[in-house]
Amino acid sequence: MNTATAARTLHIAIDHPSAVQSAADHARALAAGMPGALPDQAAVLASELASNIVKHARNGALFVQHSPLGEGLDVIAVDSGPGMPDVALSLTDGYSTTRTMGAGLGAARRIATEFAIRSEAGLGTLAHARLAGPDAPRTAAAPGALCLPAFGETASGDGYAVAEHGGARTVLVIDGLGHGPEAAEAAQRAERTFLAHPAAPLADVLTALHKALRHTRGAAVAVLRVTAGRAEFCGIGNVRGAALTPEGIQHQFTGQAGIVGYTLPAPRSRFVELSEHTTLVLYTDGIDHRWTHAPTTARLTLPPVLLAASLAHSHRRVRDDATVLALGPHLGMR
Repeated sequence: MNTATAARTLHIAIDHPSAVQSAADHARALAAGMPGALPDQAAVLASELASNIVKHARNGALFVQHSPLGEGLDVIAVDSGPGMPDVALSLTDGYSTTRTMGAGLGAARRIATEFAIRSEAGLGTLAHARLAGPDAPRTAAAPGALCLPAFGETASGDGYAVAEHGGARTVLVIDGLGHGPEAAEAAQRAERTFLAHPAAPLADVLTALHKALRHTRGAAVAVLRVTAGRAEFCGIGNVRGAALTPEGIQHQFTGQAGIVGYTLPAPRSRFVELSEHTTLVLYTDGIDHRWTHAPTTARLTLPPVLLAASLAHSHRRVRDDATVLALGPHLGMR
């Protein structure tokens, strides 16, 4: 859950060799509550992924956060480099193009509980390493989500929540009006209210949020429920959504005019049929909506965690809070 004093997702620009140590320190601090050697392992993961950016890429960054469903710690590396000509070879121990020991990506893959990487010219390289203890929950079709504050702020006025119930998954994305602590308080209150009754009809969810936010700044809100083969979207304000497949953007969603907490129209839902290859994305206006105009096949086929990171890296408006949440295929198809 967000707090008023800390960003939910840490963004660490990897623009100088000194940033490698900073990334390691931040990852170790965020993993401080994890058992055993996991904090030190988190530092190694961050160091190796950051070092890879310094050596081979440009315009790179790390996103470090607790996993959206509490599975562990996520370290996600993104860059705008040339991509790797042979990803499998780059993961081989001892392989290096810079005459170093070649331990980086191979070491990261060994340490991580889960590891995914994509690399392509025009996309750059994206790598996700999740570190989890033996008792951490394992979630099928885990979502990808990042929640970043506006530049100069310590807390994000955006927020999100994910709940699973009765074979469905329901997600909430909130954009508190403005940014800073008051917007963050509105987002946190919305999260708590949603998590108290996530299985309610979506119109009822929005009505409950409207009542809860009456004495706050108010917010734009979108709620998405996914069951086997179908999604239901209900939103107020400028939180947007999209359904995409490898062939392109199939549907786009926008909320009704209004402000949750101030003016709530009668909520209306939109229903969309899903294929097994559909990915769903919700995002606040801190992510430039023009990413939907001509997405490449490489981006359309990214797994949820890497898709969320790619959009946050390439299409974030740094003067506003930014949240993006992606849900992969097969949701509700257990």
